[in-house]
Amino acid sequence: MLHLRRFAQPSTLALAVVLGLHGSAWAQQPAAEPAAPVALEASKNKAPLPLEELRTFAEVLDRIKAAYVEPVDDKTLLENAIKGMLSNLDPHSAYLEPEAFAELQESTSGEFGGLGIEVGQEDGLIKVVSPIDDTPASRAGIEAGDLIVKIDGKPTKGLSMMDAVALMRGKPGSSITLTLVREAGRPFDVKLTRAVIKVQSVKSQLLEPGYGYLRITQFQINTGEEVGKALARLKKANDGKKLSGLVLDLRNNPGGVLQAAVEVSDHFLTKGLIVYTKGRIANSELRFNADPADASEHVPLVVLINGGSASASEIVAGALQDHKRGVVMGTDSFGKGSVQTVLPLNNDRALKLTTALYFTPNGRSIQAQGIVPDIEVARAKLTREQAGDNLREADLAGHLGNGNGGPDRPSSTQVVSDSPRPQDDDYQLGQALNLLKGLNLTRGQ
Repeated sequence: MLHLRRFAQPSTLALAVVLGLHGSAWAQQPAAEPAAPVALEASKNKAPLPLEELRTFAEVLDRIKAAYVEPVDDKTLLENAIKGMLSNLDPHSAYLEPEAFAELQESTSGEFGGLGIEVGQEDGLIKVVSPIDDTPASRAGIEAGDLIVKIDGKPTKGLSMMDAVALMRGKPGSSITLTLVREAGRPFDVKLTRAVIKVQSVKSQLLEPGYGYLRITQFQINTGEEVGKALARLKKANDGKKLSGLVLDLRNNPGGVLQAAVEVSDHFLTKGLIVYTKGRIANSELRFNADPADASEHVPLVVLINGGSASASEIVAGALQDHKRGVVMGTDSFGKGSVQTVLPLNNDRALKLTTALYFTPNGRSIQAQGIVPDIEVARAKLTREQAGDNLREADLAGHLGNGNGGPDRPSSTQVVSDSPRPQDDDYQLGQALNLLKGLNLTRGQ
């Protein structure tokens, strides 16, 4: 999710909760003030305490303690009440107990234990937002949009997201069975082995001479820097020449650190607004602008998104789309446009509270709508036709030679590359590459 935080000292924060899970993407921004002043600021404008409702709350607490079938201590009752308050606000606000808060603080390191999936909640069920590349979840074929209906045989209907996360946690090497439903089909089981998840935030390679591929799996603290290095590597691999085109792949990227999303956008933009946030408290209103440097050398750009592209990914796609810096291709993104602030409490606990919405440079709120691609290209499986015995002119006996002295090209000379390329089995990526080639042809390059 997209997160801001309020700490007395700046530190790193995000939500991935062992499995890389929660509702989608997250982000963090160093706090200008500690938590207490923020609370004091809010208290100045608060309404009088609702005494009648508080009396009802105290009466309910007293009745439960006196009459419930089993004894319940005050701490358990009060913590459950707090969880209830947060869970009924929106899907991304939560009360974090010490273990969850500690995991939250560690999750931007790029290494954590679990399955490698980001999850959200839909109609009381746990829904996969996206699998993380090169993890047990992605290798098992789990897809964005899958509903997790059971965890080791236990139904997830009615479970809170944090409770579901707790069930899916476990020691690396231990097994877990998820029962999934895909596109309203029949339930099926997937058995996975938990592992230490080491997330490589940025991957890059040349698809063909002159055409680069840059994949961002998550937005971690150092992702902006890594993208800069990847752009330099791609240029070096292209014999030091400027690229003819670049595909920026944000598919199934659940988001991450806000500042990293801003830095990545800034690599492709030379001026203007990148993103801004608006909320009720002054400290939640932030604006981020591009600087004149252009690490991408204004290379023609296609940005790939899908339903697993969330929050911080949508910030990047939305900024590049609004500035007409690149063509956004794929399918509608997830639509996570709210900001969570993490407010530390006593006893190593915290509140994760939705405090703002973020907006693209043109003022679009992505919340519950997502980024709509400029060119819609759905995922598809490629089935290649066999060349067969089709003859060409050059196969015919006694055929005339090429008038300009060019070599004959009979069907037997057609060569299929032995080295698999990412675009060969990825329809969306192949279409992005074709678009870049077409753009260069029309521009006379």
